[in-house]
Amino acid sequence: MLPRPIRSTWNHLRYIPLLSALTWSRWQGFAMRSRALGAAVGWVLRWFPIARRRFDREITHIFPDMPKAERARLARAMGRRMGQTLFEIYHCAEFQSRQEAFTVSGPGIAALEAARAAGKGALIVSGHFGQWEAVRAVLKARGMETGAVYKPQTNPHYQRRLLAGIEAGGKPILETGRIGTTALVRHLRAGGFMAILLDEKYTEGVRLPFLGRPALTSLAAAQLALKYDLLMVPAYGIRSDDGDHFNVVFEDPIAHGDPVAMTQAFNDSLSARILADPDQWYWLLRRWQGA
Repeated sequence: MLPRPIRSTWNHLRYIPLLSALTWSRWQGFAMRSRALGAAVGWVLRWFPIARRRFDREITHIFPDMPKAERARLARAMGRRMGQTLFEIYHCAEFQSRQEAFTVSGPGIAALEAARAAGKGALIVSGHFGQWEAVRAVLKARGMETGAVYKPQTNPHYQRRLLAGIEAGGKPILETGRIGTTALVRHLRAGGFMAILLDEKYTEGVRLPFLGRPALTSLAAAQLALKYDLLMVPAYGIRSDDGDHFNVVFEDPIAHGDPVAMTQAFNDSLSARILADPDQWYWLLRRWQGA
């Protein structure tokens, strides 16, 4: 590990590009600022060698025959969308106020409304696909404020902005690794809703197919759903071609059964979304590392 003074300096230097982009765009409209940061991240994915190599390594796990030019196009497109997503999370209160940008569909929303009316909690499961905060924005606007589980950032500057953003989207906010803790269980048993992104590698998980390849996967969401008789609803905020609107889809709740089968049902759901819109998934998660 780097000495503390060097680590602090490095964290400051890493934060300067993002701070500069956010400051430069401050006087623009929301959509213009979002696109500006998206363009910046897309440029990084196109020209920054470390990012490109990491992207190429992950994408070729699933699309080994994809031509180099197509990989480059997909990397830029993913970068633009992820840059917009990052901006919207950092400005989550303003993002949530733009309810005209959201179209809601799918049977899961009615199931969640019924659970809320009955005073029951629920788990909303998604991945780093599209704009996942659009899901919580829709729920909060309908009186179903939803907390979230998130992974803290090692850079304190990113961490401060990230936490403030996701807290604006709904509370409570719990760190990754605390799934199943007393705080989360108390929230769910009291009728609370919680959103969990299930597409990150979980070292203590089981190997389940994801996009056709084994990936270490957490069973915690399914285990909680079974133990406390909760709905487990896959939901996705799919970004439109214009970049500024979202189709927020709430799929049918996953049928209760074996935790492995339930988690595999979610993996299959997210895999289908990614294959339909591969530029909307964050390919840099190292999802298959060590599996």
